[in-house]
Order: sequence, then structure tokens, then C-alpha cells
Amino acid sequence: MLAERHTTFKVKFFQRKGLPAAAFHVTSTHMNIRTVSRPYQQTARADAAKATGRDILDAFLCRLMTQWFDEITLDAVAADAGVTVQTVIRRFGGKEGLLESAMQILGEEVNARRSAPSGDLEQVIRKLLHDYEQSGDAIIRLLALEPRHTALKKVMDYGRTEHRAWVTRAFSSTLEGIEPVARKKAVDALVIATDVYTWKLLRRDMARSREYAVSTLTTLVQGALAKFSN
Repeated sequence: MLAERHTTFKVKFFQRKGLPAAAFHVTSTHMNIRTVSRPYQQTARADAAKATGRDILDAFLCRLMTQWFDEITLDAVAADAGVTVQTVIRRFGGKEGLLESAMQILGEEVNARRSAPSGDLEQVIRKLLHDYEQSGDAIIRLLALEPRHTALKKVMDYGRTEHRAWVTRAFSSTLEGIEPVARKKAVDALVIATDVYTWKLLRRDMARSREYAVSTLTTLVQGALAKFSN
């Protein structure tokens, strides 16, 4: 409405001055260019804001992979991302908000690393071990801090739900043939056999090789599937 009123004013102004119509057309063209440029500018700003948000989350995730959650500071995250602490707080509210948003990204990365055809047991186990080699230590640290930070409970519960969903997908070709009550027990057994703590016992506590860990996890999974498939 305001744009229409402004255009009408321009037409009447040129008519009063006895100026040629071309004078108005040039002005109108400039007005249209400015009008069209606004959505472009808004889109550019939105893209820049999205990129800034991702830079902040990436900076936080990098530190989360190597540090304890309670040792990470907003100052350090802001410096890594090249922004101010105020920007981090405005976008995410604090470390708890950063953690919640970052877990969504981490969950996508975990699912991508674990992706393998259902039924190909060796590939499933190898992909799982590959994921734990990337994120296992960070998850163990978060689990250790869970009783001390209420914000971690929601994140850890999300991880547990995602891991169980992965087990159901990864071994679906066998699980589908098991009756419901036994299937629930089978999934429970597979969740335990493939849990991050099992990886920690093999790779960190016992210092076993990756190939040894693959072989051991494969044995555990085969045993669970055989037990409940009969």
C-alpha cells in the first residue's frame, strides 16, 4: 500500500512539472530494482546467519570431541568460531543450548557413519566400530557427567533412543522373523552387545586391536541372534 501511494505521488509530481513520461519510467525502474533487491538481501542475511550458527556449533563440537563438557567455555567457542560471546548466547542461550543443537548434528553424523546394508553382519560391525572410534570417547565423557548435569539427561536419552533404533534397522533382516516377545529380548541383547561401553572395554580398557574388537562384537551379536532366532 505504501509503495502504491509513493508511485501515485511520483506520477502526479512529474505531470505537474510537465516532465516527459520517460523521466518517471527511469525512476520507476530504480524503484523496482530496489524492491526486487530486498528479498535477495534478506535471503543473503538468512544464509549468513545460518552459516554463523553452523560455525558456532562446529566449534563447539570440535571441543566436545576432545574436552569434558564442563571444561568448555563460551569464550573459547566464540573465539574458535570467530564471533562474540554475545552472538553465541543470542543464538543458543548457553552451553546447554549448544549441546542440544549440536547433538542433532552429531546424531546425523553417527547415522551416516553407521550406514550399512542390513544382513551384512561384518559391514554393520565395522561401521559401528568406525563410528565409536570417532565419537566413543566423547560419549563416554558425557555419560560420566550425566548425573552432575541435568541438561545431559535429555541428550543422553536421545542417544539411547537413536542407538536402539539403529539396532532395529541394522539387524532387521533377522529380527523380522522373530516373534514379538522374543524380538524385544533380542533387541535388548543386541543393544548391550553393541553399546559404547562394550567398545570402551575392548578398545580402551583391554587395549585390544580394532580387528579383535570386530571379531569379538561379531561373536556377541551372532550369539544373541542365534539365541532368539530358534
